[in-house]
Order: sequence, then C-alpha cells, then structure tokens
Amino acid sequence: MNLMDLIDRIKAHPDYHAAGMILCHNGVVRGTARDGKPVSELTVKVDRKRLQEILAEMKRRPGIVEILAEVREGRLAVGDDVMVVAVAGDFRENVFPVLRDTIEAIKRDVTSKFEV
Repeated sequence: MNLMDLIDRIKAHPDYHAAGMILCHNGVVRGTARDGKPVSELTVKVDRKRLQEILAEMKRRPGIVEILAEVREGRLAVGDDVMVVAVAGDFRENVFPVLRDTIEAIKRDVTSKFEV
C-alpha cells in the first residue's frame, strides 16, 4: 500500500489533463479508541466487491477524473496504514466532497474493525 503509487497511476490516466488537483487520504491505526481507551492493534475485514462499487459510484460524480483506494486487511499495529485514497478532479468544489464521501462510505460499508 503506497499513496505515491496511487498518485502515479492517476497521473498515467488518459484524462489526467482535465484534473486540477489530486486530493489524498492516508488513514492509520490510532493508539487510542474514540472513547479514549488505549489500542494495541486493529483487526480489519474488507468487502472488496463493495469497495469497487463505491469507487465506481464516486467516479461518476461531476468533475472526477479518477479515484483509487486501497484498504489493508488483517491484524494491524498502531501506526500502520489502514487505508489510502486518492481523488483527481477538476475543481476543489467537486473533489473535496468526493474524498469525504468515499472515506465515510468505505468506513461504513466496506470495513469491519475490531480494536484490541
């Protein structure tokens, strides 16, 4: 999982010339849960089919040239990368909401997590 690899793939897209920005997200395993309790590891399961459906849906939004994401599955330690997302599009008004909506959809519909 490498964010720069996603960016390179986007830059190789035949419609990249229409992009005015690439916006990225790199989610990592946090050392504390939302309730403040310590976390030593995170186990993640991924619905890969649903991930592809979400990416296809988001790519149909206005101004989006390309959207790529990878989500790591299995047992992860604090500080490990969990998810990387890169969105290329014409204007920030189109790209920012797609990044946010994609991350939220992945967290809601694609991943199931168990903190230890």
